[in-house]
Amino acid sequence: HLRLLRAVRFAARLSFVVEPVTAAAIRDLAPKIQRISAERIRDELTRILLDSPRAGDALILLDKFGLLEILLPEVAAMRGQEQPAEFHPEGDVYQHTLLLLNMMQTKTLRLVWAALLHDVGKPGTAQLIEGRIRFYRHAETGAEIARKILSRLRFPHDDIDAISHMVANHMCF
Repeated sequence: HLRLLRAVRFAARLSFVVEPVTAAAIRDLAPKIQRISAERIRDELTRILLDSPRAGDALILLDKFGLLEILLPEVAAMRGQEQPAEFHPEGDVYQHTLLLLNMMQTKTLRLVWAALLHDVGKPGTAQLIEGRIRFYRHAETGAEIARKILSRLRFPHDDIDAISHMVANHMCF
């Protein structure tokens, strides 16, 4: 079942279009990805993020094939979370994250995971105050969520600490 993720990695890395019958099979088998060890899923997701010239497009494939909701439901929850248009004309939190991942030119394991998770706290902290969407403490909340995701995927403690720190401080200049 790890081949489900490998199909995404190869398609994203080599700009393949996955043949419709294969895509349908991946969608049908997506729930079985949970049979794979967390470490192997972690490694394959990391390779997807690092090896894809446009990691945001790889995330779209994970979503299209039903794998994102299963493996990273906290990231899938960013879909549809509106942001103030004056600061984020690109759209919702998910679109913002896709653009960031696609624009990355320098990638390291910690940096791509921090980029992926930097706004994961926004859906849970969104408030409409005086006609404007606010996300008070989204960075701190996001760091806690990132820590849970990374622990679930069995990242080494040093990586968890570093990535969570980046998420917690991504609003600091």
